Amino acid sequence: MRWMIFCCLLPSAALSQEVDCTNPIAQQEMNFCAEDEWQVADVLLNEAFATALTMMQESDAAYAPEGDTEEERLRTAQRAWIAYRDAACDSAGFAMRGGSAEPLLIYGCLRDLTEQRTEGLQALVEDY
Repeated sequence: MRWMIFCCLLPSAALSQEVDCTNPIAQQEMNFCAEDEWQVADVLLNEAFATALTMMQESDAAYAPEGDTEEERLRTAQRAWIAYRDAACDSAGFAMRGGSAEPLLIYGCLRDLTEQRTEGLQALVEDY
């Protein structure tokens, strides 16, 4: 079993050293680059979420609310958004179900929705 996992990971590791994501040609390269773009967007999302969360925690501490807090509401919203994003992007990939381009559609959707959510969190912080 370990051998099978290693064999599956090996081409991806080798591919990452050779792919020019400014001009991917093969489908595997396009899929790799789309995943990479989503990973970058996810890092930025996590940074924006951490900033918004810190702001909510500071607000909660200043106003000492009873019951639910802004932090809890933000966490609940983020969990719901993640469930929505994952389901929506799984659906977006359905058009190419089982095909080599399915990951491209899914990762593109993940990137787009993640970037939109990041912008929303950044606006939340700016408007607070």
